[in-house]
Amino acid sequence: MSNVRRNREENSNDDDNYLDIGEDINVPDDFTQTEMLTGMWWRHLVAGGVAGAVSRTCTAPLDRLKVYLQVHGNKKSSIKTCLSYLLKEGGVWSLWRGNGINVLKIAPESALKFMAYEQAKRLIRGTSTRELTIYERFAAGSFAGSFSQTIIYPLEVLKTRLALRKTGEYRSIVDAASKILQREGWRSFYRGYVPNLLGIVPYAGIDLAVYETLKNSYLKKHNDSDTPSVLLLLTCGTISSTCGQMCSYPLALVRTRLQAQVITNVGTSQYTMTGLLKTIVQEEGFTGLYRGITPNFMKVAPAVSISYVVYERCRQALGVSMT
Repeated sequence: MSNVRRNREENSNDDDNYLDIGEDINVPDDFTQTEMLTGMWWRHLVAGGVAGAVSRTCTAPLDRLKVYLQVHGNKKSSIKTCLSYLLKEGGVWSLWRGNGINVLKIAPESALKFMAYEQAKRLIRGTSTRELTIYERFAAGSFAGSFSQTIIYPLEVLKTRLALRKTGEYRSIVDAASKILQREGWRSFYRGYVPNLLGIVPYAGIDLAVYETLKNSYLKKHNDSDTPSVLLLLTCGTISSTCGQMCSYPLALVRTRLQAQVITNVGTSQYTMTGLLKTIVQEEGFTGLYRGITPNFMKVAPAVSISYVVYERCRQALGVSMT
């Protein structure tokens, strides 16, 4: 989901609404010129980082359940049986495996995405000072997302491996990285990179387009206020994220399976994106491409709500203006 949802009307500076559901293929933070000049942008990033960390931590069990179903799920798998296995294998705390690195990568990813996004916007604007259209913001955001994902992708692979690890397999993040490097080589840290990159466009594009369309349509129909309510923003954010996930989820599933190929010991003929897609459809049917999407949907609403509340509290603590 787009990290920052904004209502940018001409000559206005409305409240920011940080919505983070732990997905990384999103549109970067979009700050006003005033925020850039006054230095308020970094406070928004800090508040957003804290909100994202809390939100991801609270919904980590659902995220690990999703990853497990994506890799090990089949037609007979259910959320109940998978959850029972995870609890039996590692106990309650095992449901947070992989969350540490998921939180740690927020800062470098946000910084890289922000830097790339600002540069892309400058190139698109040229010498003018106009506001970018929704399509131009999407193009700049897609570039920024691609750039940041290219740099931090090894952390994505580590997150998946740590989420799928068995008790005692790795002592720490460093130990996991060292063992993977020794056994599989540096190329293993970029498994699933192509479907992940391809997923940025449909996810971020549909998410942003649906969000803006829903919000603007509601405001035009109910012309009682120029400022969208919190409930409206959260509702639009949840719906737009769901639509984005529906379209990009098959690519996310293929990415995760490619990242975990050594764990699942699949044949060499499946070591490509197209090979995996064909195998999944042949063996599991079209629905197999959406394995694990239920817990993914289950985490959207709580993640958005938690992220919003924490972001607002952090923003107030940092002295960021509410208008």
